[in-house]
Amino acid sequence: MVNQKQFRTHREGSPWASGLLHGFFLVMCVFCLFPIVLVLIASFTDESILRTGGYTYFPKIWSTAAYRYLFIDIHQLLRAYGVTIVITVGGTITSLFISSLVAYPMSRQDFPYRKILSFYVFFTILLNGGLVPWYLVYTQIIDLRDTIWALMIPGLLMNGFNVLIMRTFFSNSVPISVIESARIDGAGEWRIFFQLVLPLSVSVLATIGMFTTLAYWNDWFNGLIFISDSHYFSVQYLMTKALLNIQFLSSHTENANSAKLISEMPQNSIIMAMAVIGIGPILISYPFFQKYLVKGLTVGSVKG
Repeated sequence: MVNQKQFRTHREGSPWASGLLHGFFLVMCVFCLFPIVLVLIASFTDESILRTGGYTYFPKIWSTAAYRYLFIDIHQLLRAYGVTIVITVGGTITSLFISSLVAYPMSRQDFPYRKILSFYVFFTILLNGGLVPWYLVYTQIIDLRDTIWALMIPGLLMNGFNVLIMRTFFSNSVPISVIESARIDGAGEWRIFFQLVLPLSVSVLATIGMFTTLAYWNDWFNGLIFISDSHYFSVQYLMTKALLNIQFLSSHTENANSAKLISEMPQNSIIMAMAVIGIGPILISYPFFQKYLVKGLTVGSVKG
């Protein structure tokens, strides 16, 4: 008969195997950090070093010229950050609320139109109306141009894939007995949803919230299509606009003034500085979502 110590050792595995596994993943994490560190160092490297010697972890000359160039109009950059934060926070919260309201009825066996609604959501993942009808709806019918809503609604507020993930989680992880007990106690559907279902679904909400946050934060396409007023520029669109300006100057160097300007501009380090400015807040916020990601991503998996 196996004693308790042997059973615990069998479950936990040998110490050296566990240490080897932890060491392997630690090394992998360090290798994953190398590109991020290189981008950060390159953004502070003098442009002449990047042009002659390429990218290196130990540059001979350090420089803040790239950040000085990007911070020429600090008020515009801060405004763009504010716009991005507003649309990211507001869009993520609204998207989670709407997606969960659609997914929850689809997970209920007693909802009579669940199959029709599921097919409708799945159909939107496979097919869409195309870019031109999409643009005409938001500009001619709804008229969202040069508004904050143009950065929040088109293409980002609702995602069928996220809805299906939530539906699967609600079906597999929220016990139907809890819902039936609450209904017997006199709770209505809204109270069941907000006080029972959502508190039990923190992991999937955090996972979908992370995906949605990344989509909003990295979006520049909506700004390019719908925004011409600089007051509504997002930080990603502002960085993209600056990069396009640099590329335009680089391709039109026949003018003496343009050639001189582009020669003095830290082109490569500016690109690295843009990456640092763009990904910094996301890297800071990611650890807060990390503990929910594994559980949220394994929704519907086979449990042994």
